[in-house]
Amino acid sequence: MANHKSALKRARQNEVKRLRNRTCKTRIKNAVKAVRIASAEVPEVAKEKFIAAMSILHKSVSKGVIHKKQAARRISRLALLLNKINQASVS
Repeated sequence: MANHKSALKRARQNEVKRLRNRTCKTRIKNAVKAVRIASAEVPEVAKEKFIAAMSILHKSVSKGVIHKKQAARRISRLALLLNKINQASVS
């Protein structure tokens, strides 16, 4: 455990940030999972869930929870999944 006053404060700040990041990352995982599940069942609902997931990912980037390129990669993969489903349903 930290002994200096500044180190104790840094430990408290890190704990607060860790808890905030954990809740945000859980929201990201749930949103991405919801898109994947909806894409397997109802493609129309998947598009709405995709938009919500994009919003959550962009917000987490602005808060510094995840990196900008990680969010872009996740959004890209979800978009590819939705496009593949739309191609299959059109054909």
